[in-house]
Amino acid sequence: MPDTPVDNPLTLHFGREELIIRRRYETLSIINDFLIAIWFLAGSILFLYPSMEKIGIWLFIVGSFQFLIRPTIRLASHVHLKRVPATHWES
Repeated sequence: MPDTPVDNPLTLHFGREELIIRRRYETLSIINDFLIAIWFLAGSILFLYPSMEKIGIWLFIVGSFQFLIRPTIRLASHVHLKRVPATHWES
């Protein structure tokens, strides 16, 4: 079964090691979700300390901005998929 350009894995070489990333948009979305969770968790912890509230607020702002990135990644994956020529999956 041949890979479509969307399904082609991205392979990064680090010396004798390889990192293979499949389904790039889905992987990017998962990484974005992890970062959102980290920003909100760190912001929540910093809110426990009055001297750190301002940093906590900024982490909430960063996390909120990343919520805007989520649908952008999904939209980009759908638009990209529509540019791929018809495959055996559509028949």
